[in-house]
Amino acid sequence: SLFDSPAERYLKARRSVQHFTVTQLGKCCSDTAECLSFHRYVVHSYNFFLLPSTLGVTDVEFSFSASSIRFLSHYGFDYNKFLKDGIPYMNEVQEKILSQYLSESSWKYSSSLDEDVLKKAIDKVTSWIAAAEEEETMILQDLSGFQIFEVQLVLRRALQNVWTEPLGGKKIIVKKVSPQHRQLLENSRYDCCRKELILLSARGFTNLFQTLVRAKKPLVGHNMLMDLMHLHDKFYKPLPESYEEFKRNIHNLFPVLIDTKTVTKSIWKNHLFPRASNLLEAYTVLCSSNADLKDPTCPVIALASGCSRYAEKKSPHEAGYDAFLCGSGKMLLKYHRGWAGVWHDAAEAVPSFSGYLTVLAKYLNKVNFIRGGVSSINFSGEDIPCRHPPLLVVHVQGWPEVNERQICQEFKAICRFDVRRLSKNQFILLSDKFKHVRFVLRDFKHHPHLRVSVYRHWRHSPHVNCLLR
Repeated sequence: SLFDSPAERYLKARRSVQHFTVTQLGKCCSDTAECLSFHRYVVHSYNFFLLPSTLGVTDVEFSFSASSIRFLSHYGFDYNKFLKDGIPYMNEVQEKILSQYLSESSWKYSSSLDEDVLKKAIDKVTSWIAAAEEEETMILQDLSGFQIFEVQLVLRRALQNVWTEPLGGKKIIVKKVSPQHRQLLENSRYDCCRKELILLSARGFTNLFQTLVRAKKPLVGHNMLMDLMHLHDKFYKPLPESYEEFKRNIHNLFPVLIDTKTVTKSIWKNHLFPRASNLLEAYTVLCSSNADLKDPTCPVIALASGCSRYAEKKSPHEAGYDAFLCGSGKMLLKYHRGWAGVWHDAAEAVPSFSGYLTVLAKYLNKVNFIRGGVSSINFSGEDIPCRHPPLLVVHVQGWPEVNERQICQEFKAICRFDVRRLSKNQFILLSDKFKHVRFVLRDFKHHPHLRVSVYRHWRHSPHVNCLLR
């Protein structure tokens, strides 16, 4: 809604983020080669399937949207890979819970399947060990994921005269040992079940997230508010209730944000560029506008050999491909002389990388905000309100029990307004286009049930009216 303040929108989006998971994440980075006549970028694009960690008590419930499933299926999303091979991840709160749990003596199962697997393994080992000699071994097979850890931890806690090691693939080797030998093995730095190694494995993709945070490189995305909220919630900490705290946390994690949607909105508005409704269209427009390869400032973008699939076939809405579009789009935006203006140093045939970056300076940390009280969220300062057309007030006569949806329908034929109830028979209208306000004031003068006028706070506000009475 256009009525939403950034804080209100954040709370709405926060509820959504808490109920859904991240199924896929794309990352794109590049090596830069600066030659005398051009800049060449070799781009490495990665596509990660993710699934929340399921070790011990860290079982996560999440929802699926039917429309999202249909949308992703249309674009070839591999649900089997997501569910079977998804890389685990967890945030700091979940890691703390798991860390405490690993220090306890009891073990709870994250699913009935894991419980059955563990019981079967314990029964098999206890039947074997009674007749086994010291240093004799046996192999447990058909274990997957964190079951490799869980089986070892449970067996070691239940039986003091066994030792376990992963054998590669889905197998574990179990050895009968003396208590003294067992104590030596437990204190060895080669033990794969040390707490820090289990936590490292359970963190999974979070390890890469933490590496990106430490690197403090610019983070580029497209319409990236929800992406930032998911990054915070899934890999850092649960989203706070405070909008301002969320902004501070993101700025500390990623001091430089570049939202290509914010930048392209400025281009469409202020320059003669075709409008684009999505990321792929925006990238295509930027490529066509940078088609003059004779321009020495035009970048050369080449996909690395392992990522050539994206050069041969478009894969919209696949995370790795979208990351490639974002990163490449940022490079093209920086180089585009049509809107960037003339370089200050005309003698410099190919401006330096830092020189190009200054072109985007006014857009740094400004993340696009869809239909609301601001045009972008400023993660390094205060948000600047939008200049919307004046509010309209609709006074309803002879139409009992009317609601916001019915008011919207009345104006739908002319233009789109967001509607909010002011009182029993009054509604506020807000549009993002001045011409729509003019149309309504002109065309609804003689409506049988609706009287439309410009909203005046001193006249129409219920709080002011209450005080005047």
